[in-house]
Amino acid sequence: MNYQTKLFTKAISVLILALLSGCASLPNSTSERVGNRNIEFALTRHDTIPVVFENGLGGRMEWWKEVLPEISKDASTFAYNRPGLGDSDPVSTPRDGAHIVDELRVLLRAKALNPPYILVGHSLGGLYMQLFARQYPDEVAALVLVDSTHPQQLDGEGSLDKQSFFVRGLLGVLVTGAAKGELDLLTQTGKQVLSLPTLSNKPVFVLSASKPLEQEESMLAYDANEKRKDIARLYSGSKQIWVDSGHAIPLEKPEAVISVIHEALSLYRQNRDQVK
Repeated sequence: MNYQTKLFTKAISVLILALLSGCASLPNSTSERVGNRNIEFALTRHDTIPVVFENGLGGRMEWWKEVLPEISKDASTFAYNRPGLGDSDPVSTPRDGAHIVDELRVLLRAKALNPPYILVGHSLGGLYMQLFARQYPDEVAALVLVDSTHPQQLDGEGSLDKQSFFVRGLLGVLVTGAAKGELDLLTQTGKQVLSLPTLSNKPVFVLSASKPLEQEESMLAYDANEKRKDIARLYSGSKQIWVDSGHAIPLEKPEAVISVIHEALSLYRQNRDQVK
């Protein structure tokens, strides 16, 4: 099986996982008008720090269906669908990270969820959470990156221009609408992240998928894995944890995500108690 065939198989597998994830709604999920548009979200309130979840490219909040119920037992949790996904209305603003982060902050305040936050982002959602954390470090208690997109993911061998007609055609079929707008501005979002100082003096957890390391038959695969390793370097003192999983860690190995969030919550509570 050549690399392109493997890539196609993996892409279809992830797509199937995404579709299956939409079959089970999250606890306390609803759709409401916030400002002048409809937003689909799931909110659980406790008298504690909010844990905020951000989905990957084209992913809906149900990607967290195995994680969020466990965290919601003793922490405030917030997951949502970005504009144009699920029942969330589309918007006309550019789909770069700066706009997405600003929209998320407005949404959190509208729902009376005040900082600091534990930010959890998967894939492209991890890139958005990196931008949030760097731009508003005082609003962040911890950052959890779940096989996050690298700020330079599409640079070098990862460039879409270097991909085969087959791969580009596959992306054209699978990535449409709001997701395409985000993909088109991914490089711009990465530059926004790297233009800001790195997050320091805050816990950063980097969950990385180990199974892709087993397959490096092409420069594309090698490049993607080197960037997967490099994300931890971007955050001095971060804790990188390799998970025996493919890219879809929230669905394949949710216990790894749950464990890290519990650790982040514990650290926050310890620091809070010491201040008191």
